[in-house]
Amino acid sequence: MYLTGSKIQAQEAELVERLRQKDRKGFAQLYDNYGSALYGVILKIVKIEEVAQDVLQDSFVKIWKSTDLYSRDKGTLFTWILNIARNTAIDKIRSQDYKQNYQNAPIEAKQVDKQANTQTKTDHIGLKSLIERLLPEHQEVIEYLYFKGFTQSEAAEALAIPLGTVKTRVKIALRELRKLTGVPEG
Repeated sequence: MYLTGSKIQAQEAELVERLRQKDRKGFAQLYDNYGSALYGVILKIVKIEEVAQDVLQDSFVKIWKSTDLYSRDKGTLFTWILNIARNTAIDKIRSQDYKQNYQNAPIEAKQVDKQANTQTKTDHIGLKSLIERLLPEHQEVIEYLYFKGFTQSEAAEALAIPLGTVKTRVKIALRELRKLTGVPEG
């Protein structure tokens, strides 16, 4: 079944309204629709399954508490919750507690089965196919920032390009993704 942009927007608007009313079934629907994709992104950042599970739970608590802050004008619901999850994961790996525990963890805990566990499972929402439609340099920047957890400065350094170039590519990539999904620019 293929959904048009307007049908997706209507379903999303209904879901957002249910979340704002603190409807538990709406929250369960949100988790069912996006939990595995968020978990994949988080796992790529924190690299430890148990930590990723905790970060996913923390992310959904933040989402539950802050649904009133979501604005359709600034992007899709998925983009908003993805940013919350990504930022929560980055905060976790930068925390002193994580650094101490990760450094002292046995090597086996640091090794993640890349094929089984880091698949972001974004295919069911079409994100992967949308990103593949971007220019290669835009795909690369999105990969570093949203799926690997890099900051813009870290991505610039890793890609050996100026920070301004990273910012421009992100802006263009997000504009193109909005066009592809039918989300108007705000």
